[in-house]
Amino acid sequence: MSDAAAGGGPGDEYKREESVALLVIVSLAALSLLSLIAAFAYYCYITRKVSRRQQSLSLPKRSGSGSPPVPPPRGPPPPHHHHQQQQGKESPSSNSASDGAGGAAMAVVVAGERGVQVFSYRQLHAATGGFGRAHMVGQGSFGAVYRGVLSDGRKVAVKLMDRPGKQGEEEFEMEVELLSRLRSPYLLGLIGHCSEGGHRLLVYEFMANGGLQEHLYPNRGSCGGISKLDWDIRMRIALEAAKGLEYLHERVNPPVIHRDFKSSNILLDKDFRARVSDFGLAKLGSDRAGGHVSTRVLGTQGYVAPEYALTGHLTTKSDVYSYGVVLLELLTGRVPVDMKRPPGEGVLVNWALPMLTDREKVVRILDPALEGQYSLKDAVQVAAIAAMCVQPEADYRPLMADVVQSLVPLVKNRSTQKACNPNVQASKPLD
Repeated sequence: MSDAAAGGGPGDEYKREESVALLVIVSLAALSLLSLIAAFAYYCYITRKVSRRQQSLSLPKRSGSGSPPVPPPRGPPPPHHHHQQQQGKESPSSNSASDGAGGAAMAVVVAGERGVQVFSYRQLHAATGGFGRAHMVGQGSFGAVYRGVLSDGRKVAVKLMDRPGKQGEEEFEMEVELLSRLRSPYLLGLIGHCSEGGHRLLVYEFMANGGLQEHLYPNRGSCGGISKLDWDIRMRIALEAAKGLEYLHERVNPPVIHRDFKSSNILLDKDFRARVSDFGLAKLGSDRAGGHVSTRVLGTQGYVAPEYALTGHLTTKSDVYSYGVVLLELLTGRVPVDMKRPPGEGVLVNWALPMLTDREKVVRILDPALEGQYSLKDAVQVAAIAAMCVQPEADYRPLMADVVQSLVPLVKNRSTQKACNPNVQASKPLD
């Protein structure tokens, strides 16, 4: 009896083992649950971090601290913008401060991030003579552009954006963000901006010779008569504009797609050096090779790539097509769409493309104002580049880096010929 009392019997021992086993199981279950909670918390942390990184790459509002692809240049402005028809088919999209300085033009300019200045509305009102018609130098699709002089004597162009609502705000913010962060001598730099009350204004360095479009088609603008842009100036403009797009596509990650590249958005300084302007419709592209973003179709008639117009799929090759159209404008002196021309000649690409690769026919499409200024060999080469850029299939179009490499020797060779042969007439800026 005493042995039974002391040992507790086999039943008690079994119960103790059962309790130990249960305790082990509960402990393991608790550890597993804690592991799951820790894994879920880490997943949430990583997801949030990736989301913030994507927002940073998408150039968020300036209230954030997103790091830019590259810091920016201070460059000139868009004084002249010709209003042109814009397409607006909707499709699903996968990407999608006032300074209170009070005072007149002499008020202190507040330095914004990355050197971009923040102006008060009163300062810009005074600088442009009250936005009077005498100071207006252009009317674009996003608003009027005025010539102005800041209190420190700098000549500027001030774009007074007049597009209301969310779209106008998005275009304003996109242009400020991009031009504040990107740096290239071939892109239009931003001096400052104003976002005060309902006013949205962008301030650029004044570009003395305005937009390329007005010089290509003087009868439509203020130049009068035949275009004074000779072959050498046109080729240099073509090269510099190509370098601007090359920077956007291949020096920035993710790439920036301009989406509204056209001759009126290529601005010329006093020496006819070109800069790409007007980034209100720009979009961040896919960072995957061969990738695209789906977005609503915007752009100017005659410049929009066919696959983008049909599907809303936007890639850097969409800009390459638009560049090809501008190159055709430089070659032919014709606007992209002119339905007053004879049947078959109304759309520039459709008319020119069959002749661009035919050595005998290339001369027929060249601007008569260029007669005697080019070699047939150079003309054929430039026509071949244009033909590749406006191919209907995006995959057959070249990269902008390839376009630049093809144009560089043509421009350099002409410069060398002029240096060696004083009888070769030099290109002169317009009066």
